[in-house]
Amino acid sequence: MRIVVVGAGYVGLVAGAGFADFGNRVTCVDSDTDRIRRLKVGELPIYEPGLEELVRRNMAEQRLVFTTELPQVLGDADMVFVAVGTPQGEDGSADLSHVMAVAAVLAEHLRRDAFVVLKSTVPVGTNDRVQALFDREGSGRVSVISNPEFLKEGDAVHDFLRPDRVLLGVRDEPSRAAMKKLYAPLQLTGERLLFMDPRSAELTKYVANAMLATRISFMNDIASLCEVVGADVGMVRRGIGSDQRIGSRFLFPGGGYGGSCFPKDIAALCSLARSHGRALAIVEATEAINRRQKDVVFEKLQRHLGAVEGARVAVWGLAFKPRTDDVREAPALRLIAQLVAAGAEVRAHDPAARSAARAALGPLATKVIFVDHPYDATVGADALCLVTEWQEYRTPDFELLTSQLRRRILVDGRNVWAALEPHLQGFTYEGIGLAPRGPGGT
Repeated sequence: MRIVVVGAGYVGLVAGAGFADFGNRVTCVDSDTDRIRRLKVGELPIYEPGLEELVRRNMAEQRLVFTTELPQVLGDADMVFVAVGTPQGEDGSADLSHVMAVAAVLAEHLRRDAFVVLKSTVPVGTNDRVQALFDREGSGRVSVISNPEFLKEGDAVHDFLRPDRVLLGVRDEPSRAAMKKLYAPLQLTGERLLFMDPRSAELTKYVANAMLATRISFMNDIASLCEVVGADVGMVRRGIGSDQRIGSRFLFPGGGYGGSCFPKDIAALCSLARSHGRALAIVEATEAINRRQKDVVFEKLQRHLGAVEGARVAVWGLAFKPRTDDVREAPALRLIAQLVAAGAEVRAHDPAARSAARAALGPLATKVIFVDHPYDATVGADALCLVTEWQEYRTPDFELLTSQLRRRILVDGRNVWAALEPHLQGFTYEGIGLAPRGPGGT
């Protein structure tokens, strides 16, 4: 098939490279000239394990090309995937201006029967709106299909090539047949395609993310209760997760969720409900708990340091999760802003996200020391905070930390050090949903 993917960001780039790997001819289009320039020489604008190899291999086979010129590549396209951003508006709703702008260009320049596939996360009714635009202005028969993505950052290539399911919102048999043909390489080991109407597909994407985010916020709420009643949240998590009706995934407490999907999609879902006169009480509570949870690590530091002003604090992890350089809504950035405002000196490390964090922090970044090695951040520090559970942080050199930290205070925002029992080596250790341990415990 001849495929055009509009948007060479996280979703579009993974999808474009993945479709090319199936043997299709794929053109990725983006209005960002610098991004396209970098991609043409095989330089990726994002950090995602396995993606660079996938892109370069398909470029070498001439199945994947990049351009900024959308109208020029539409003439022989069988399918056009729309994978542009839908940023959050001031009222929480999804901004569809990019989607509709692309649709207008497609309506003007698509000169043959084609399928337009919405990959972007969009509110219920967007497919109908885009379809109406083509019916009114497009030349030729154009069918609009909803195909929301379910890619986990840090594991996106695997998720695309080996998905749990592929969600497809279609309204006619030709659309169903075209998508079955496109995704045939994924069907060799079992049925993965889930067909439904476009409105149900659009809502399913939001509901799936809301359910996962709700589990995280629920566990963070329970963690706060564990701390005041003297229970261990890890034991509680394992106890409920062993129930097959509940399962163990997305039950890990921490410093709150971030990233490009959960915060934006939950706000958009709540906005959608309000626009129809409904209130989603559980989803709204999920959002409120997450806002509160992003203050927890700072509050624990305050309790152990006393005066934060003048303290030196080491921060390990800046990305919102491991294996990505995405810092959107990252808990670490909230923590850094709080520390700087309180007069602390901050030294931070992340294996992949330092450049992105500098950009996201803006002028505040000048008050942060970004280091090249994790232990460079701990020299003379009064406390070490683990915010993102990168693999290289999971088993720290406690002997080296003993010699470098001025005060042996560890605040573990992901509970990954609890099993290592650092309090037995003289550290004051506090996690999430755990009683403080060690000399400074209460």
